[in-house]
Amino acid sequence: MSDHPNQERAPDTETARSGYAEHAAADKPTDGQPTDAQPGEAQAADFEAFMRLAKENEELKDKALRLAAEMENLRRRTARDVHDARNYAIANFARDMLTVSDNLQRALAAVPAEAKEKGEAGFAALLEGVEMTERGMLSTLERHGVKKIEPEGERFDPNFHQAMFEVPNPDLPANTVVQVVQTGYVIGERMLRPAMVGVSKGGPKAAPVEGTAEGDAKG
Repeated sequence: MSDHPNQERAPDTETARSGYAEHAAADKPTDGQPTDAQPGEAQAADFEAFMRLAKENEELKDKALRLAAEMENLRRRTARDVHDARNYAIANFARDMLTVSDNLQRALAAVPAEAKEKGEAGFAALLEGVEMTERGMLSTLERHGVKKIEPEGERFDPNFHQAMFEVPNPDLPANTVVQVVQTGYVIGERMLRPAMVGVSKGGPKAAPVEGTAEGDAKG
Protein backbone atom coordinates (compact mmCIF):
# COMPACT_ATOMS: atom_id res chain seq x y z
CA MET A 1 0.00 0.00 0.00
CA SER A 2 1.27 3.52 -0.89
CA ASP A 3 2.37 5.87 1.72
CA HIS A 4 0.27 8.56 0.09
CA PRO A 5 -3.41 7.66 0.28
CA ASN A 6 -4.48 10.38 -2.19
CA GLN A 7 -1.99 9.30 -4.90
CA GLU A 8 -3.58 7.16 -7.69
CA ARG A 9 -2.09 3.73 -8.31
CA ALA A 10 -0.38 3.28 -11.69
CA PRO A 11 -2.03 0.67 -13.89
CA ASP A 12 -0.44 -2.70 -14.07
CA THR A 13 1.83 -3.01 -17.11
CA GLU A 14 0.63 -6.46 -18.11
CA THR A 15 -3.02 -5.42 -17.82
CA ALA A 16 -2.40 -2.40 -20.05
CA ARG A 17 -0.70 -4.51 -22.66
CA SER A 18 -3.52 -7.04 -22.60
CA GLY A 19 -6.16 -4.35 -23.09
CA TYR A 20 -4.27 -2.83 -26.01
CA ALA A 21 -3.93 -6.20 -27.66
CA GLU A 22 -7.65 -6.90 -27.34
CA HIS A 23 -8.49 -3.50 -28.78
CA ALA A 24 -6.14 -4.03 -31.71
CA ALA A 25 -7.55 -7.48 -32.36
CA ALA A 26 -11.07 -6.08 -32.44
CA ASP A 27 -10.04 -3.48 -35.03
CA LYS A 28 -8.16 -5.98 -37.25
CA PRO A 29 -10.32 -8.08 -39.64
CA THR A 30 -10.12 -11.77 -39.04
CA ASP A 31 -8.91 -14.11 -41.80
CA GLY A 32 -11.62 -15.04 -44.34
CA GLN A 33 -13.94 -12.17 -43.44
CA PRO A 34 -14.15 -9.29 -45.92
CA THR A 35 -13.58 -5.73 -44.88
CA ASP A 36 -16.04 -2.94 -45.64
CA ALA A 37 -14.45 -2.60 -49.16
CA GLN A 38 -14.49 -6.32 -50.04
CA PRO A 39 -18.21 -7.32 -50.40
CA GLY A 40 -18.62 -5.38 -53.69
CA GLU A 41 -15.51 -6.96 -55.16
CA ALA A 42 -16.75 -10.44 -54.20
CA GLN A 43 -20.12 -9.77 -55.84
CA ALA A 44 -18.40 -8.57 -59.01
CA ALA A 45 -16.27 -11.71 -59.10
CA ASP A 46 -19.34 -13.89 -58.61
CA PHE A 47 -21.17 -12.07 -61.42
CA GLU A 48 -18.16 -12.52 -63.70
CA ALA A 49 -18.08 -16.24 -62.96
CA PHE A 50 -21.83 -16.50 -63.61
CA MET A 51 -21.55 -14.75 -66.96
CA ARG A 52 -18.62 -16.97 -67.96
CA LEU A 53 -20.58 -20.10 -67.10
CA ALA A 54 -23.64 -18.80 -68.96
CA LYS A 55 -21.52 -18.17 -72.06
CA GLU A 56 -19.98 -21.63 -71.84
CA ASN A 57 -23.47 -23.10 -71.48
CA GLU A 58 -24.66 -21.30 -74.61
CA GLU A 59 -21.60 -22.50 -76.54
CA LEU A 60 -22.21 -26.08 -75.46
CA LYS A 61 -25.89 -25.79 -76.39
CA ASP A 62 -24.96 -24.43 -79.82
CA LYS A 63 -22.47 -27.27 -80.37
CA ALA A 64 -25.09 -29.82 -79.34
CA LEU A 65 -27.62 -28.35 -81.80
CA ARG A 66 -25.07 -28.36 -84.64
CA LEU A 67 -24.12 -31.94 -83.85
CA ALA A 68 -27.78 -32.99 -83.84
CA ALA A 69 -28.31 -31.28 -87.22
CA GLU A 70 -25.22 -32.99 -88.67
CA MET A 71 -26.42 -36.36 -87.42
CA GLU A 72 -29.85 -35.80 -88.98
CA ASN A 73 -28.25 -34.82 -92.31
CA LEU A 74 -26.05 -37.90 -92.14
CA ARG A 75 -29.08 -40.08 -91.45
CA ARG A 76 -30.91 -38.62 -94.45
CA ARG A 77 -27.89 -39.00 -96.73
CA THR A 78 -27.45 -42.59 -95.63
CA ALA A 79 -31.12 -43.36 -96.23
CA ARG A 80 -30.92 -41.73 -99.68
CA ASP A 81 -27.75 -43.66 -100.55
CA VAL A 82 -29.36 -46.93 -99.48
CA HIS A 83 -32.46 -46.08 -101.54
CA ASP A 84 -30.35 -45.21 -104.60
CA ALA A 85 -28.21 -48.32 -104.20
CA ARG A 86 -31.32 -50.48 -104.04
CA ASN A 87 -33.06 -48.83 -107.00
CA TYR A 88 -30.14 -48.06 -109.31
CA ALA A 89 -27.67 -50.86 -108.57
CA ILE A 90 -28.65 -52.71 -111.75
CA ALA A 91 -28.36 -49.63 -114.00
CA ASN A 92 -25.19 -50.79 -115.78
CA PHE A 93 -26.49 -54.33 -116.13
CA ALA A 94 -29.84 -53.08 -117.45
CA ARG A 95 -28.08 -50.85 -119.97
CA ASP A 96 -26.14 -53.83 -121.28
CA MET A 97 -29.32 -55.89 -121.51
CA LEU A 98 -30.94 -53.14 -123.58
CA THR A 99 -28.21 -53.63 -126.15
CA VAL A 100 -29.18 -57.30 -126.37
CA SER A 101 -32.83 -56.27 -126.76
CA ASP A 102 -31.86 -53.88 -129.56
CA ASN A 103 -30.09 -56.68 -131.39
CA LEU A 104 -33.14 -58.92 -131.08
CA GLN A 105 -35.34 -56.14 -132.46
CA ARG A 106 -32.95 -55.57 -135.36
CA ALA A 107 -32.98 -59.28 -136.14
CA LEU A 108 -36.78 -59.29 -136.25
CA ALA A 109 -36.91 -56.11 -138.33
CA ALA A 110 -34.44 -57.56 -140.84
CA VAL A 111 -36.81 -60.37 -141.76
CA PRO A 112 -38.95 -59.32 -144.76
CA ALA A 113 -42.70 -59.41 -144.28
CA GLU A 114 -43.09 -61.87 -147.18
CA ALA A 115 -40.65 -64.25 -145.54
CA LYS A 116 -42.65 -64.10 -142.34
CA GLU A 117 -45.88 -64.87 -144.19
CA LYS A 118 -44.49 -67.62 -146.39
CA GLY A 119 -41.99 -69.00 -143.96
CA GLU A 120 -42.02 -72.63 -142.98
CA ALA A 121 -43.28 -73.71 -139.60
CA GLY A 122 -39.76 -73.99 -138.21
CA PHE A 123 -38.88 -70.49 -139.38
CA ALA A 124 -42.08 -69.06 -137.92
CA ALA A 125 -41.39 -70.79 -134.61
CA LEU A 126 -37.88 -69.29 -134.59
CA LEU A 127 -39.25 -65.79 -135.12
CA GLU A 128 -41.84 -66.29 -132.42
CA GLY A 129 -39.14 -67.48 -130.04
CA VAL A 130 -37.04 -64.40 -130.69
CA GLU A 131 -40.05 -62.15 -130.10
CA MET A 132 -40.89 -63.92 -126.84
CA THR A 133 -37.28 -63.62 -125.68
CA GLU A 134 -37.25 -59.89 -126.40
CA ARG A 135 -40.58 -59.32 -124.65
CA GLY A 136 -39.56 -61.43 -121.67
CA MET A 137 -36.31 -59.52 -121.27
CA LEU A 138 -38.09 -56.16 -121.26
CA SER A 139 -40.73 -57.47 -118.86
CA THR A 140 -38.02 -58.63 -116.45
CA LEU A 141 -36.26 -55.26 -116.61
CA GLU A 142 -39.55 -53.48 -115.99
CA ARG A 143 -40.06 -55.45 -112.77
CA HIS A 144 -36.76 -53.97 -111.62
CA GLY A 145 -37.80 -50.38 -112.34
CA VAL A 146 -36.73 -50.07 -116.00
CA LYS A 147 -39.46 -48.52 -118.14
CA LYS A 148 -39.70 -47.63 -121.82
CA ILE A 149 -39.95 -44.00 -122.96
CA GLU A 150 -42.66 -43.44 -125.55
CA PRO A 151 -42.25 -39.79 -126.56
CA GLU A 152 -43.81 -39.76 -130.02
CA GLY A 153 -46.18 -36.77 -130.28
CA GLU A 154 -44.74 -35.16 -127.14
CA ARG A 155 -42.56 -32.07 -126.81
CA PHE A 156 -38.84 -32.67 -127.14
CA ASP A 157 -37.25 -32.95 -123.69
CA PRO A 158 -33.42 -32.87 -123.66
CA ASN A 159 -33.47 -34.57 -120.28
CA PHE A 160 -34.82 -37.77 -121.87
CA HIS A 161 -34.56 -37.36 -125.65
CA GLN A 162 -31.71 -37.01 -128.11
CA ALA A 163 -32.59 -35.24 -131.36
CA MET A 164 -31.11 -36.96 -134.43
CA PHE A 165 -32.77 -35.00 -137.23
CA GLU A 166 -35.52 -32.47 -138.00
CA VAL A 167 -38.64 -32.98 -140.08
CA PRO A 168 -40.34 -29.93 -141.64
CA ASN A 169 -43.97 -29.84 -140.54
CA PRO A 170 -45.79 -26.49 -140.24
CA ASP A 171 -48.85 -28.18 -138.75
CA LEU A 172 -47.05 -29.26 -135.56
CA PRO A 173 -45.44 -27.09 -132.89
CA ALA A 174 -41.70 -26.92 -133.38
CA ASN A 175 -39.67 -29.52 -131.48
CA THR A 176 -42.45 -32.08 -131.35
CA VAL A 177 -41.19 -35.67 -131.45
CA VAL A 178 -42.40 -37.15 -134.74
CA GLN A 179 -40.29 -40.30 -134.95
CA VAL A 180 -38.41 -42.58 -132.54
CA VAL A 181 -35.24 -44.06 -134.03
CA GLN A 182 -34.14 -45.89 -130.89
CA THR A 183 -36.28 -46.53 -127.82
CA GLY A 184 -35.25 -44.78 -124.61
CA TYR A 185 -35.55 -46.10 -121.07
CA VAL A 186 -35.60 -44.75 -117.54
CA ILE A 187 -34.80 -46.51 -114.29
CA GLY A 188 -36.76 -45.11 -111.37
CA GLU A 189 -36.68 -41.35 -111.89
CA ARG A 190 -33.37 -41.35 -113.75
CA MET A 191 -32.66 -41.60 -117.43
CA LEU A 192 -31.07 -44.93 -118.32
CA ARG A 193 -30.81 -44.30 -122.05
CA PRO A 194 -32.19 -41.34 -124.02
CA ALA A 195 -34.66 -41.92 -126.81
CA MET A 196 -33.13 -41.06 -130.18
CA VAL A 197 -35.79 -39.09 -132.02
CA GLY A 198 -36.64 -36.91 -134.96
CA VAL A 199 -38.36 -33.59 -134.21
CA SER A 200 -40.56 -31.26 -136.20
CA LYS A 201 -39.60 -27.79 -137.35
CA GLY A 202 -41.36 -24.95 -139.11
CA GLY A 203 -44.46 -24.86 -136.92
CA PRO A 204 -45.32 -22.52 -134.03
CA LYS A 205 -42.82 -22.46 -131.21
CA ALA A 206 -43.61 -24.94 -128.45
CA ALA A 207 -43.66 -23.92 -124.79
CA PRO A 208 -40.36 -24.71 -123.01
CA VAL A 209 -40.14 -27.86 -120.93
CA GLU A 210 -39.70 -27.34 -117.18
CA GLY A 211 -36.22 -28.21 -115.98
CA THR A 212 -34.45 -27.01 -119.14
CA ALA A 213 -32.25 -23.93 -119.24
CA GLU A 214 -34.78 -22.04 -121.36
CA GLY A 215 -37.67 -22.98 -119.11
CA ASP A 216 -35.77 -22.03 -115.94
CA ALA A 217 -34.77 -18.68 -117.41
CA LYS A 218 -38.39 -17.81 -118.18
CA GLY A 219 -39.62 -19.10 -114.83
